[in-house]
Amino acid sequence: MDLLPGLLLITSIHLLAAASPGPDFILVSQQTLSNGKTAGLMCSIGIALGLSIHIIYSALGLAAVIANSESALWAIKILGGCYLLYLGFSGLRAKPDTSISNNQTRAIKYSNKKSIGIGFLCNALNPKAPIYFVSLFTVVLSPDMPIYQIAIYGIWMMIIQLAWFSTVVMLLSRPSINQKFKKFGHWVDRVLGGAMIALGLKLILTRTN
Repeated sequence: MDLLPGLLLITSIHLLAAASPGPDFILVSQQTLSNGKTAGLMCSIGIALGLSIHIIYSALGLAAVIANSESALWAIKILGGCYLLYLGFSGLRAKPDTSISNNQTRAIKYSNKKSIGIGFLCNALNPKAPIYFVSLFTVVLSPDMPIYQIAIYGIWMMIIQLAWFSTVVMLLSRPSINQKFKKFGHWVDRVLGGAMIALGLKLILTRTN
């Protein structure tokens, strides 16, 4: 497939995939509402960087191997599920903010490096990614495709991912929206944490096909 048609196809497919609710969306929402715009943006950068792992092994032809290997998928499911459980239980421990007037944070505030790291791991350990990427790359890749074109596709998907979650962060960090969560923000953390736990348990308990 030529470069431009491939970019258009990837844009339409990957934008829908990025916008689908999932662990990445929950994590970005939680970090933005708990720790502010910077934390949400750093987490978004980590998620976009996490895509590089899937892009690299897909370009090397490993996505098909992983997608068709029950043991490999099971290992990824266990790692991803346990990481989601860890994030979920962290959210459940959120406590009410007793010092809003002093502008102190009520949730655990991560450094920029750690915010990027948790976003990276959340995306890199997603067990659904190999199946998604092998499907996507099967449509646009060909054996004789030059490496620079594969690199362009990969970088473009990372840009799409970052653009989408940055938009989510900007919306959730608007004062008119964010202030509404201040009084019951710990409940937001707990609900999102519960959602993370549910996703983690679903990944661990669902059998691979």
